[in-house]
Amino acid sequence: MTDLRDGHLPVADRTRIRHAVARLWRAERGATVTVVALYCATSLIGLAGPWLLGRIIDEAAAGTNTATIDRLAAAIVAFALLQLIANRFARYTAHRLGERTLARLRETFVERTLRLPTATVEKVGTGDLMTRSSSDVATIGMLTRQALPELFLAAVQVVFILTAVFLVSPLLGACALIAAPTLWWVTRWYLHRARSGYLAEGAANTEMSQALAETVEGARTMEVLRIGRYRIDTGDTKLTELIRTRRYTLFLRSVLFPVAELSYALPIAVVLLVGGLGYINGLVGLGAVVAATLYLQQLSEPLDTVLMWLEQLQRGSASFARVEGLAALDDHPSTTDTEPVDDRISLDGVRFAYRGGRDILHGVDLHVEPGEHLALVGPSGAGKSTLGKLLAGIERPHTGSITIGGADIADLPPEQLRQRVALVTQEHHIFIGTLRDNLILAKPDATDTQITAALHAIDADLLDRLPHGLDTELGPGATTLDADAQHIALARLILANPHTLILDEATALLDPTTARRTERSLAAVLKGRTVVSIAHRLHTAHDADRIAVIDHGRIVELGSHEHLIAADGAYAHLWRTWHGDR
Repeated sequence: MTDLRDGHLPVADRTRIRHAVARLWRAERGATVTVVALYCATSLIGLAGPWLLGRIIDEAAAGTNTATIDRLAAAIVAFALLQLIANRFARYTAHRLGERTLARLRETFVERTLRLPTATVEKVGTGDLMTRSSSDVATIGMLTRQALPELFLAAVQVVFILTAVFLVSPLLGACALIAAPTLWWVTRWYLHRARSGYLAEGAANTEMSQALAETVEGARTMEVLRIGRYRIDTGDTKLTELIRTRRYTLFLRSVLFPVAELSYALPIAVVLLVGGLGYINGLVGLGAVVAATLYLQQLSEPLDTVLMWLEQLQRGSASFARVEGLAALDDHPSTTDTEPVDDRISLDGVRFAYRGGRDILHGVDLHVEPGEHLALVGPSGAGKSTLGKLLAGIERPHTGSITIGGADIADLPPEQLRQRVALVTQEHHIFIGTLRDNLILAKPDATDTQITAALHAIDADLLDRLPHGLDTELGPGATTLDADAQHIALARLILANPHTLILDEATALLDPTTARRTERSLAAVLKGRTVVSIAHRLHTAHDADRIAVIDHGRIVELGSHEHLIAADGAYAHLWRTWHGDR
């Protein structure tokens, strides 16, 4: 897996971007060719008007009859209407192509996001993903729907108009290129700086979103600890950096736009001056001067379009690099060809520390047999939840190994790992939708009978209390659930049907009586599966086959409840304290 630099998700390089664009081109090759053909046709039709007007002037100067002029004028109107129709179909086709491309990008992004390991999401925080999935995707949407079609049409028009000026008069065509060096220089200057500038702006926006999300999520903690001023100062720092990056990109635009405006207005004046002198000296006709001037006047519109959308192109390019950056995490989704032969879990010499911190676990050795119920107990901060994350493959040990059936857990593909091992914590999420929608996430093809059986298996009376049973809408503005969220999480677990379960205080939010009843019901359903329970309520440990007592990142005792009570060690002390004995 690609390392996360500075705690951020990677950004795609130019090679990866080219491959992504080629992939999108192959998916819509036929539609892209159609759009190109329609835009070329629109641009060619638009060249007819100035040429016909030049013909009218030459015919009038030659003393032709009014019928000829009327026919030429009618042709101008006809070509204008034809251009309007062709332009309409070209934009319509391009818009549909852009929407399909954006939909494909969104689907790919969601698929890659869902494949991200939980540890990766925790390391980068929600701000980075939130920014990429919202503002970056929205920017790409604007790029695919409008910016790219408009830019392509403008580029085609520029090429065709300049070609038409040269065909009308090579002399006037040469005059039309007088500002090209200046325009090339300022565009090159802008593009050389724009990509890094907009990437920096996107990163600053991510930092700002992350700080805002953390402040909102930790509002109660801020109030209790009275650290509101500190969070405000943090937000101000992030906002200052965001303003700095935006001012830089604004500076780039403030140089590009004025210079470019002058660069494409200058050729019109030169053509009029040189064309007038050429007409006086008999080098060019008056119709040619008028046609060339009108062509260059037409040129201002596509050049304005290029200027208007060039910023969006840079923003879109930076956003596309950020969205496509998730592909770097898919380069090596699995580094093992070993298939687990069974569900035996083995930990050998496992040491682990969170990034930049001291070791949380110190040389842990543990073996969990298939079908065994193991309880992890110990004081707060001893490393129980960390060990649970390692067993679930969410984190990777720094040294040592964790295997399931002989295969390294951290190297198994996420889909295969989740079919074997599932982690249920105290934190559960209820998605907006019906109760049925929330439960079939674990098994999309589950029937109502299976869903009901899963709820009854954990002794949940949700269906009796909810107004519309499985069709009850959940979430803000509808029915809200508190402790019942854990019932839904446990019912999902039953539907998912993994062989190994890691329960990290999975019933902590339930009252003691309900928690005890739920645990007993769940134990009956999960009989024959491997269960690792992390709990402070020691009745859970009492029911386990074995108990591992963890203290300061080490397993200090291991055995059954009766064996550890008889040993009168750390577990016996915890048991007596939990029962109120001294």
